[in-house]
Amino acid sequence: MDSGAGATNRGLRLNITDGVGARVVRGPDWKWGKQDGGEGHVGTVRNFESPEEVVVVWDNGTAANYRCAGAYDLRALDSAPTGIKHDGTMCDTCRQQPIFGIRWKCAECPNYDLCSVCYHGDKHNLRHRFYRITVPGNERVLQEPRRKSKKTTARGIFPGARVVRGVDWQWEDQDGGNGRRGKVTEIQDWSAASPRSAAYVLWDNGAKNLYRVGFEGMADLKVVNDAKGGSFYREHLPLLGEQGSGSRSGPCGLAIGDQVNVDLDLEIVQSLQHGHGGWTDGMFECLGTTGTVVGIDEDHDIVVSYPSGNRWTFNPAVLTKVNTPNSSTAVAPETTAAVLFAVGDLVQICSDVERIKVLQRGHGEWAEAMLPTLGKIVSGI
Repeated sequence: MDSGAGATNRGLRLNITDGVGARVVRGPDWKWGKQDGGEGHVGTVRNFESPEEVVVVWDNGTAANYRCAGAYDLRALDSAPTGIKHDGTMCDTCRQQPIFGIRWKCAECPNYDLCSVCYHGDKHNLRHRFYRITVPGNERVLQEPRRKSKKTTARGIFPGARVVRGVDWQWEDQDGGNGRRGKVTEIQDWSAASPRSAAYVLWDNGAKNLYRVGFEGMADLKVVNDAKGGSFYREHLPLLGEQGSGSRSGPCGLAIGDQVNVDLDLEIVQSLQHGHGGWTDGMFECLGTTGTVVGIDEDHDIVVSYPSGNRWTFNPAVLTKVNTPNSSTAVAPETTAAVLFAVGDLVQICSDVERIKVLQRGHGEWAEAMLPTLGKIVSGI
């Protein structure tokens, strides 16, 4: 039966549902002991019972329901088997085109992207920060440099693993019969639209074939002796079910017309501007001044217009969206012009003299005579 059976196996209907088929590992809220086989062990998303609950089949054969809203039991290790792709992109290391699964975009080099395999495989400069883009058009989430991050070893159905038939087996006795073992020789694509969604197995009876490990959420195989599948940056992986969240640097999902501030320290802003238009002294006017988004370029950099009439291009990671209140109130001491003011509004002036000196550049500059006003609540005139 092994002759030509690969073509038969591949001939199933392709019907990718977003999220189904993703390869996952345990997440930050995991409390289920060793159902998964232990830290770093991999499973497959079989289906979503509801927006809050997902069914996973672990490579060890265990299947169970897990939380994917409010509490997050899982992280998405590889979403390429789901068919998610970023049209118009290419991995600058392995040349995969387009990039399937998670796209990793360098925050410091212009137009430099990696696929997940190359990102976790330590390609490119480990000191550079990257954006994680889970779905095309989704929020870009800035990551810490990989050099500072911990790696975890993936284990499961990978080359070298010993396997038997799994819960979705439908290939008669290609394996030599129920309970017979084989060895995974390679992870392959079940179809061109579903990369890394299958494993090639050499059975002990001499037969060999390709089997689903992720394609449409299917698990044709179950591992009896797992193998290592490389290592990954656990904290960099998205939480399954949490769309575009986890960014502590705030800054994406901006639209034309939004008002924005630059609230980060000057050195951080200058560093993040590398590859995003750079930094010039004229941009000091942006510190502490609210601007308006007037454009988003093809690299998703943000063009901001200021009251001076100047327009500056920013890495979105340096911008914070302003939520303008309906009524004016006194501004907290550490808030830098986060609202629009009107004559007669009460405001509180920042008490940090060094910060004031920086913010005053291009805005009348600093004078020692201003010292008595620091920390005071005054009325604008």
